[in-house]
Parts: sequence; structure tokens; C-alpha cells
Amino acid sequence: MKPLIRLFFRTLRTVLGPFMLMFEALSRQKPVQRAVDSQAKVDQACGSLVLYHFKTCPFCIKVRKEMHRLALSIDKRDAQHDAKNKADLVAGSGDDKVPCLKVTDAHGQVQWIKDSSAIISYLNQRFGAAA
Repeated sequence: MKPLIRLFFRTLRTVLGPFMLMFEALSRQKPVQRAVDSQAKVDQACGSLVLYHFKTCPFCIKVRKEMHRLALSIDKRDAQHDAKNKADLVAGSGDDKVPCLKVTDAHGQVQWIKDSSAIISYLNQRFGAAA
């Protein structure tokens, strides 16, 4: 029964995937505009962030749209088609749930944020208009 369910969802993802990616591109909001020096600081801060994602995961799309809106250049790693990225995700966070944001602080301490709403909240607190 499990293989049949997996086959169903894999087929569904294959058929709907291109439409989901097109919707992501068409529904993006305009990115925030920052001063050049301010954007440079944001880009530098984004160097300590890595997003593990699947291309057609609706929750990952939600996070990527927010990253675009906030004009964040966060490194994105495909954990679906790249075995090394998936292994890094499982080793660091404990499972292969996506989206997952890896946050490394100045002291080298790593924090893993696993829920899309928690990731978006973190990004808005750190890089939003009030930040």
C-alpha cells in the first residue's frame, strides 16, 4: 500500500510541479528596497544562513517567496535531488523535513529551524522593516 501511495504523490508532484513553480514566480511580491550599504549588511548576514528545501514543496515555496520579498540572498540547497545535501540535513537537524533553515551564529553554534512559519517569523524579525 505504501508504494502505491508514494507513486500517487510522486506522480501528482510531477504533474503539478511546473504549475507550482510558475505560480511562485508570478505571485512574488516586489522586494523591499534598502540603501546599498544596508543591503550589503543584510547580504553579509545571510552568509550564515542555509535553506534546505524541495523545489515543489508548497511550504518551501512559501519560504522562498518571503525570502524574495525581503531581498535575502540565502544559500538554497536542494535536499530532494542531492544526496549530500539530504545527508547534511539529516545529520544536522535529525530528520529530512523541509523547509529547514540552518542558522550559524558568530561563535559557530548552529540552530536548525524546521517549520515554514517559524522560518518566516525568524526572517521577518531579523530582516523585516522593523529590524
